[in-house]
Amino acid sequence: MAAEETHRAIDAVWRIESAKLIAKVARMVRDVGLAEEIAQDALVTALERWPQSGVPDNPGAWLMAVAKNSALDHLRRGKLLARKHEELGNELALAQEMALADADVVASDDYDYGDDLLRLIFTACHPVLSTEARIALTLRLLGGLTTDEIARAFLVPEPTMAQRIVRAKRTLTEARVPFEVPDASQREARLASVLEVLYLVFNEGYSATSGGDWMRPALCEEALRMGRILAELASEEPEVHGLVALMEIQASRANARTGPSGEPILLLDQNRARWDHLLIRRGMAALERAQALGGALGPYALQAAIAACHARARTGAETDWPRIAALYDALAQLAPSPVVELNRAVALSMAFGPAVGLEVADALLSEPLMKNYHLLPSVRADFLSKLGRFDEAHAEFERAASLTRNLRERELLLARAAACVRGSTPPQLP
Repeated sequence: MAAEETHRAIDAVWRIESAKLIAKVARMVRDVGLAEEIAQDALVTALERWPQSGVPDNPGAWLMAVAKNSALDHLRRGKLLARKHEELGNELALAQEMALADADVVASDDYDYGDDLLRLIFTACHPVLSTEARIALTLRLLGGLTTDEIARAFLVPEPTMAQRIVRAKRTLTEARVPFEVPDASQREARLASVLEVLYLVFNEGYSATSGGDWMRPALCEEALRMGRILAELASEEPEVHGLVALMEIQASRANARTGPSGEPILLLDQNRARWDHLLIRRGMAALERAQALGGALGPYALQAAIAACHARARTGAETDWPRIAALYDALAQLAPSPVVELNRAVALSMAFGPAVGLEVADALLSEPLMKNYHLLPSVRADFLSKLGRFDEAHAEFERAASLTRNLRERELLLARAAACVRGSTPPQLP
């Protein structure tokens, strides 16, 4: 195998195996920052040796053997072994039995990594970290993305992202965050933090807040992949399945959301034959799992139910807008926010007319959080244009265009403003 092919194989193996590798080592050394360093050292060893020796039959187990040996060496050398001797004694003995004297020999791969991965997810998304730090660390430790990839995805310089990740790991160490699944008293709040991270990563991929691309599919794929893993590890949590359902159904529209040149295509203008019906079926199944666990639907499951209404409609005209409006009513009661209220205004407009939606949207004009939120003037402009108030709509579309940081969205909003000048109703909102 040529060196270039070997490096591609190593990259693929790392993306698949890195989370398990870091999770296992973190359980041994009780420090996710150190665990990542040890895992990276194993990767460097592979980069040095595999081009000459070839990729092993079980590359994940090979990397695990190297990483575990390094972790054992660290424990033997450091004070951690003495301080944690009683706590780690049994595990260390087991690890020593499993450790291989020669890393070229493949280790056993029958170990169940589920608990360790769950610990890693809860640690990377710990509330002691800022939202930005949780997102960056999760993509790094669980997504296997490089610092450069994360930086490019969020349009920040690589050194800035590197500092963010280093500070996040340092914060976890200094705060002595335990590498564990939280107990029942903390689990709900901690799980909410995990779900928020996945939700924000997916949304940034689905509708990029800035830059020249309408979507960043790689972020959607990472959030969805991690969500599916979490759904298997925390299978009794309805909101986990609710979030997965939401992401599956939203992701199903990806191929229809942009035109040949990357221009946005709004929901009611999309060719629904291009929607991925396998993802829709997966999303519907996840929503059914959330519902089957009983109790009232949570915020993510309610949003999934709204997405399911769109997925069931064969055409835009067949959309059950009264049902969507009712679901937004429930969401506004459960998780009130100006953004939810704005989405509710859109649903009410589609169900009962633009005047009804405009009344709800106008009530948000005094909300401080909405002052620079471009979708408020965009939504108001849509309502105003449907009411024939084109001059007002034109001004609102232009204001929305001035507020957005996404170039594709700005082009769309300016085109809608121009349509108002011509006295025609612009396309519908996404």
